[in-house]
Amino acid sequence: MKQKSRWALAVLLVGAGVLYVWGLGASGWANSYYSAAVQAGSQSWKAFFFGASDAANAITVDKTPASLWPMVLSVRLFGLNSWAVLVPQALMGVATVALVHASVRRLAGPWAGLLAGAVMALTPVAVLMFRFNNPDALLVLLLTAAGYCVVRAQERGATRWLVLAGAAIGFAFLAKMLQAFLVLPGFALVYLLTAPVAVRRRVGQLLLAGAAMVAAAGWWLLAVALVPASQRPYIGGSQGNSVLELALGYNGIGRLNGGDYGGLGNLNQQAGWLRLFDTEAGGQISWLLPAALALLVAATWHTRRAPRTDPTRAALWVWGSWLVVTGLVFSLMQGIFHAYYTVALAPAIAALTGMGAAVLWERGARRLLAMVVAGTAVWSYALLARTADWNAWLGTAVLVAGLGAALAMLLTRRVAAVVAVAVAACLAGPAAYAVDTAATPHTGAIPTAGPSTGGGFGRPAGAAGRFRDGGGDGSGGPGGAFQPPGGGRPFRQGGGMRGGGMGGLLNAGTPSAELTTLLRTGGSACTWAAATVGSNNAAGYQLASGLPVMAVGGFNGTDPAPTLEGFQRYVADNKICYFVGTGMGGFGGRGPGGSPAGSPSGTGGSDDAARIAAWVRQTFTATTVGGVTVFDLTQS
Repeated sequence: MKQKSRWALAVLLVGAGVLYVWGLGASGWANSYYSAAVQAGSQSWKAFFFGASDAANAITVDKTPASLWPMVLSVRLFGLNSWAVLVPQALMGVATVALVHASVRRLAGPWAGLLAGAVMALTPVAVLMFRFNNPDALLVLLLTAAGYCVVRAQERGATRWLVLAGAAIGFAFLAKMLQAFLVLPGFALVYLLTAPVAVRRRVGQLLLAGAAMVAAAGWWLLAVALVPASQRPYIGGSQGNSVLELALGYNGIGRLNGGDYGGLGNLNQQAGWLRLFDTEAGGQISWLLPAALALLVAATWHTRRAPRTDPTRAALWVWGSWLVVTGLVFSLMQGIFHAYYTVALAPAIAALTGMGAAVLWERGARRLLAMVVAGTAVWSYALLARTADWNAWLGTAVLVAGLGAALAMLLTRRVAAVVAVAVAACLAGPAAYAVDTAATPHTGAIPTAGPSTGGGFGRPAGAAGRFRDGGGDGSGGPGGAFQPPGGGRPFRQGGGMRGGGMGGLLNAGTPSAELTTLLRTGGSACTWAAATVGSNNAAGYQLASGLPVMAVGGFNGTDPAPTLEGFQRYVADNKICYFVGTGMGGFGGRGPGGSPAGSPSGTGGSDDAARIAAWVRQTFTATTVGGVTVFDLTQS
């Protein structure tokens, strides 16, 4: 039996690896914003440490840099290419599947562990993010490791496992800041209530774990604080060059209340209790979300007479608290929300599905399991109906198989066959979305999994298409033309760079060969080959030329980095060769709310980028290179 379970685990992990790696290079640079920072880190250890977006260290990305580090090390080993950037994410995905399996298997048995691992591997948004270079892959891996460690710690009241959990959460902070702390209240409370040691010892252990968390997150923050601002890059995403401001403001409280000044504002007005089930997020994560919640409640009820320290119930609460707290925050947050954030719910849903099903099965609660299977089939049918023109037969097949399996669970004793059909029916919908996700290249800042349902940022309701930037030649490679929802002519960004959408806010484009040659030859004499407004515009030029390009104003042009006076000093010292007039309306004055014209309204932040662009236009002569407006800053 043990040998069979090992082979089954090997099949699961190999299958997950194939799903996450197959055709990975088709996504090109994926999110060019982070790929450019990876490129910078591969050229400069200083840029590596701070997470700078260019090797000359003008400004950082708007996150702490830990998620960049594995990709940078990969690029330093294998060279700069799509695979070197993206494969570390895929390996993190396989490791996450293994951790979910291991956690569930310890307490619920091999088949429950395999079920949980399969749910994790096939969750559409997980397939998306483990094939992409946003910070979420490392965040999810570290939080899953923390959950596993808490489960291990609770079994015997083991201090070292709890300290490891704290360290994992602290390091997760360095991947995506305050989102990592959403699991803290539940983890701490479950351990405090259920650990099999004295109360005083539990409190002391939690304090030690908290100290480990602070140390794991704080060492980098302390290092940044100790380095003079003049000796490091500007902290992107902040208005005061402060990591704490970035963590607590733009990436913290601002995400909850919509007050993320300098950001994009509240682009999603669908905050509410049902957000995770709507057309934007539903197909990404919610396939087994109702089942996980139902199994959590049912399994808790069936273990109500177990001792306080019962490890199985405690583990259910560890994963359940993760799901409930994080799910509520995602549902109700008023600031920036994108559907791919929900990948942070996938390990909890997977673990609860495996453990909850095992608890009910062991206690003979077939009727409850049948209801869960039937409900999952009905919800899968509803989700698949949102893409009626995509494999229309699948929804009907899932509904018939699921309801049939649920009925058979009540009427027949042929357990193995019935269970196999039930599991297949419950996983068919997410598996189909997962395969579709893996088969389609994704680029840009806001990718989505599976076929389009017409919801989400940048897509008009009812549109058939999704935020996938395709190559200009139809290859789906980096920096190609942005394909608008519903087909038709691609949006093409002004200034000779193709792709990106929203004027370069959401993705980089590919500059012409003529402009690339100019930057490589004429720009090599300067610290920065060029400067341009907005990080994604800069990323496109930097990835093409291989030379540092200054992102004036950071991600969306609203950071005060550099100031006009600072930029003028750089120009006077011949540190910037060219200014490229692409994107973000940098030459069009100010838009509503103090943002550069052409950027989202109401974002606030600094106007230095617009002032710099205006000064360049008034001071230097414009030329056209490959259809792009370029200013030679070395010629006054």
